[in-house]
Amino acid sequence: MSRPSPSELRNTLGANLRELCRSTESISALCRDLGINRTQFNRYLSGESFPRPDVLFRICQYFNVDARIILEPLSDIGSGSKSLLQHPEIEDFLSGGVEQLRETIFPAGFYRFVRRSFLDDTQFIQGLVYVYRREGATFLRGFEAKEAMAQQGLPGDPRSREFRGLLLAQEGGIAGLVSRRNSLTTSFNFLAQVPSFQNNYWVGYTVRTVRESGTGSRIARLVYEYLGHSGMKARRAARNSGFCAASDLVAYERNQLRVGEPFY
Repeated sequence: MSRPSPSELRNTLGANLRELCRSTESISALCRDLGINRTQFNRYLSGESFPRPDVLFRICQYFNVDARIILEPLSDIGSGSKSLLQHPEIEDFLSGGVEQLRETIFPAGFYRFVRRSFLDDTQFIQGLVYVYRREGATFLRGFEAKEAMAQQGLPGDPRSREFRGLLLAQEGGIAGLVSRRNSLTTSFNFLAQVPSFQNNYWVGYTVRTVRESGTGSRIARLVYEYLGHSGMKARRAARNSGFCAASDLVAYERNQLRVGEPFY
């Protein structure tokens, strides 16, 4: 195997960073979180410059990747590893849903979501997720709203707010298992595409894995709006993330969420 040149290493890192940044709220916010000058980070993205070891460490820690991002494309990193879904005990039972969730069923890109707050049924939560495919599986990534984390007494830094999930094809829709890093609580989501002007809406529900309580709820209707790969739409959705009232939602979303109706 030939030794890569410095320019090849810079180009590999730049390509991987551009791919990783597609799932962030914005480059400016990312640079603030990492403590990196925006102009300097743009040089990393373009392959013009290479980060110091301590900066590379912060980047890897933020995106939960290792230093192989300077050597190999993201699509090759981790290839050949045995997936838990391919374990012989469950392979014939769960892996089909992973393999059958194709782009035509649920396209990659940014999605804006809306649901009722679990802790305050007078409020709703708006947020942004990024759906992407890697090694034959479909994943999503996003960040909890800072206000929602504060309401639960949890830290509001990006690493603590980040959540990721695995998506599977289901009869009549898709399902997802979503959790924050190192968390022992998970949400189950189900979505089905509904008729709309641009066929860009999916509607379903989300369920929290918590005990029954006299305060708060464990299930809420959920709406996903597909934004495609538009950075402008994604940034607008990111800016509006957090709590809102029913009156702040568009009429179509209020109808799909069936505001005021109990969930059955």
